[in-house]
Amino acid sequence: MYGRLRGNVTIFGLLVCAGLIVLGIFIRYGLTHLNDSHRTVTVRGLCEKEVKANKVTWPIVSKEVGNYLPTIFSNIENTNTRIVAFLKENGITESEISINPPAIVDLQADRYTYNQNPYRYNVTNVIVVTSSQVDKVNELIKKQAELLKQGIAIVAGDYQYQTIYEYTDLNAIKPEMIAEATKNAREAADKFAEDSGSKVGKIQTASQGQFSIEDRDQYTPDIKRIRVVSSIIYYLGD
Repeated sequence: MYGRLRGNVTIFGLLVCAGLIVLGIFIRYGLTHLNDSHRTVTVRGLCEKEVKANKVTWPIVSKEVGNYLPTIFSNIENTNTRIVAFLKENGITESEISINPPAIVDLQADRYTYNQNPYRYNVTNVIVVTSSQVDKVNELIKKQAELLKQGIAIVAGDYQYQTIYEYTDLNAIKPEMIAEATKNAREAADKFAEDSGSKVGKIQTASQGQFSIEDRDQYTPDIKRIRVVSSIIYYLGD
């Protein structure tokens, strides 16, 4: 009986050893593949595009000074009539023109201000053109001298009344730009994998950066540069 028990113990020991060896093989195999699954590369894909602005907001600013408000407002009405006529004659529609209420500054209202100006009132008058006819408005901005011939002095260079150009059709080009950024990111990943003797696998995570729209330069504000960067993490394999 003792010999039989000893033999069973021996067999049991051999089975345990065999099991441990097999378990070790599986653990090693699993750790190897786990390590492979955590080999990644992070790349960024850039896409830039230049587009023409498709909306312009053009404030036309004039000023009137004087001591008698009824006379000032009569002059403003006359000025507005001629400016609107000039715009319509050059292809700007009624719906694209808005006339702001005049802004009045009483130069004598502040008793603590020493003022030698002979006029009491300084009135700022603004007509705003908001249009998708960007090229046409640019032409009219260059033709403002025609208003000077009519005795209308247009105020330029006021930081409060800057001409603004916008691009409002971003959603139409987003898919194309995202696809281009993703393509550029994949090319960068392929290059990295080639240099490191690896292969690019599936995407682990991907994030799309914010779209930015800015002037191409200070001289051509009607040309916009749109930019997006996609960040993608790829798995790497042998």
